[in-house]
Amino acid sequence: MSTQDFYLTPEGINDLKTELDDLVKNKRKEVANALKEAKDFGDLSENSGWDDAKEKQAFIEGRIAEINNILKRAKTIEKVSSDTIGVGSKVQVTLDGGTQTFHIVGSTEVDLDTGKISHESPIGKALLGKKVGDTAEVEVPAGTITYKITKLL
Repeated sequence: MSTQDFYLTPEGINDLKTELDDLVKNKRKEVANALKEAKDFGDLSENSGWDDAKEKQAFIEGRIAEINNILKRAKTIEKVSSDTIGVGSKVQVTLDGGTQTFHIVGSTEVDLDTGKISHESPIGKALLGKKVGDTAEVEVPAGTITYKITKLL
């Protein structure tokens, strides 16, 4: 098992606990019922229902172990400074006249659709330690992108 710490917002920890609860209380029972049904059909050697249920069971048990490991090693992200960007900060930036909002989170919480980026990502690394009015340069294959930090939210 990894000895890596996982940086999570309080919301991220709650989301993982909710997922774990659902996996343990509901999904395990569903897969157990599917296995029982498949077993009732007889010969397991050519039973696709059995194979599918066993595969789903392995996924569920793996995810339960993964979440338990993450929660055991979780470090809660607390916003410590109101003027400097750190893990847990929400920051508004401009790029070519358009604005974007990023929420800097630990790597297990990344969700690009909602603007959650990892503190380990190129953009996250470039923003850490900056303040409103600063610029953050990010190297990309096509060159350098410069973000102007306009607001901490």
